[in-house]
Amino acid sequence: MTTILTGKSLPRRTLLKGIGASLALPLLDAMFPVFGLRGQAKIDRVHRFQTVYVPNGMAMEYWSPNGEGRDFKLSPIMEPLAPFRDQMLALSGIRANWVQIHAGASGSFLTGVPQGGRTETEIIADVSMDQLLAREFGQDTQLASLELSMDASANAGACSSNLSCVYTHTLSWRGPTQPLPTEYNPRAVFERLFGDAGSTERSAREARLRQQKSILDSVTDKVNDLSREIGAQDKIKMEQYTEAIRDVERRIQRAEEQIDMELPPLAQPEGAPAAFEDHFDLMSDLQLLALQTDLTRVITFMMSKEQSARPYPQIDVPDAHHPLSHHNNQPELIERMSKINRYHTELFARYLTKLRATPDGDGSLLDNMTILYGGGISNSTRHSGENLPLLVMGGGAGRLQTGRHLSYSDEPGMANLLVTLMDKMDVPVDQIGASTGALPIDTLSGI
Repeated sequence: MTTILTGKSLPRRTLLKGIGASLALPLLDAMFPVFGLRGQAKIDRVHRFQTVYVPNGMAMEYWSPNGEGRDFKLSPIMEPLAPFRDQMLALSGIRANWVQIHAGASGSFLTGVPQGGRTETEIIADVSMDQLLAREFGQDTQLASLELSMDASANAGACSSNLSCVYTHTLSWRGPTQPLPTEYNPRAVFERLFGDAGSTERSAREARLRQQKSILDSVTDKVNDLSREIGAQDKIKMEQYTEAIRDVERRIQRAEEQIDMELPPLAQPEGAPAAFEDHFDLMSDLQLLALQTDLTRVITFMMSKEQSARPYPQIDVPDAHHPLSHHNNQPELIERMSKINRYHTELFARYLTKLRATPDGDGSLLDNMTILYGGGISNSTRHSGENLPLLVMGGGAGRLQTGRHLSYSDEPGMANLLVTLMDKMDVPVDQIGASTGALPIDTLSGI
C-alpha cells in the first residue's frame, strides 16, 4: 500500500456524519500535520511550548526538593504536581542573568539579557525565546503566539526601581525595543482566537471569515490603487504594510483549512470573572482550546505580574502578595507565603490535568508539550537571582528525560537553559541574551 503525503492533514477530530449520527474516526496517519524538512516531507509530532510564570519570588524552604536524580522527594509546594512527577524536570542552582529587582526578574526570564533600560522611558531587552519559536512555528498556525496574564497590562510609567512597567508586565519581546503586551480579559482572548463570532460553532466562524475576507479584499484593492500614485520612499512603507496584509491573508487561509474541525462548544466570555480561580480556569480553557485546535503552538502566561499586591483570602492569606514576599526571613511569614506558592502549583496542576486528558496524536497534549514553570526571583527579601525556582514539565514530544531533579553547582545562567530548550524544540540557536552555551539537562555528572 502506498502512502501519499500532501501538504494538508485531516482534522484530528473529524467526524463521519450521516443517518442522524456522528462517529469519531480512529486515529489516522492523515490526521498528523505534514511538514517539509529540507525539501523532504515527513510526518512529525507537533511540539508546543509554553511558559507559566509566577511572581514575587518563592518560599524556597518549601520549594526546594530533597535528593537528586530520580530519587528526589517533592517539596510541599511541588506536592500538588505529584501526579505529573514522571513528566517533571526540577532544576536547582540556576541563576538569573539580570538581577535588577522585579524588572530584571521578568524582563530577562525569556530574553536572558544581563541589562535592560536604565530609565522609565528607555526600553531595551532582546528577542525572547517564545518569539524566536513564534517566528518558526507561526508559519503553520493562525496565530504565531499568545501572550496572556491574570493582570491588566501596563505599558507606561515606572513600576520597579524607576524602570518601565513593561518589564514587570510581560515576558515576550518581538525585538530589543518591542515588548508585547499581555491580555488578561478572556473575552479579548476569545476574540483573538475566533473573532467576535459569539461562539466556537462552525456557522459563527464561517460568518466571521466571510466578513474578514470582504474587508481584506476592499483594503487590498485600495492599497493596489494607492501604490500606483506614491513615490519611492512611500512605496517602502507601503511594502511593509502590504506584508502585514499578507500575514492576515495567511491566517485567514489557515482558518479556512481548519473550518471543518469540530471544536468543543464554548460561548464568548463576558469578561474577566471576579474570582481568581474562575478567571484562571477560563484562561486555561482558552489556552487549551488554542493548543488543541492548533491555532498557536507558543503561549506565555503570567500567573501574576511582578510586584503584584493581590491578596489570597480564599486560602486564608489576606496579605498583599508583594509586601508579604518581603518577609525578612521571618519563619511565620515565609510559611504564609508558601501557601500562595502552593496555591499557584495547585492551579497549575489543574491545567496539566486538562492537557493530559486531551488526546493528541497517539498520546496527549501534555505528552507533546514543553512547559517552563517558575519565576525570576528566589528569596524575594533579597531580590535574589540565585537558585531560581524552575520546573520543565511535559513529555516534550519525546525530547525530554523527565522524572528527575538536577542540581547545578556551577550556577549557570538562565539564558543557557533557554538555548537548550530551543534545541529541544528543534529550533537551535547559538545564543540567547547573555548565554555562554547550552545547559546539560539530559545527563549531569554524578546523576
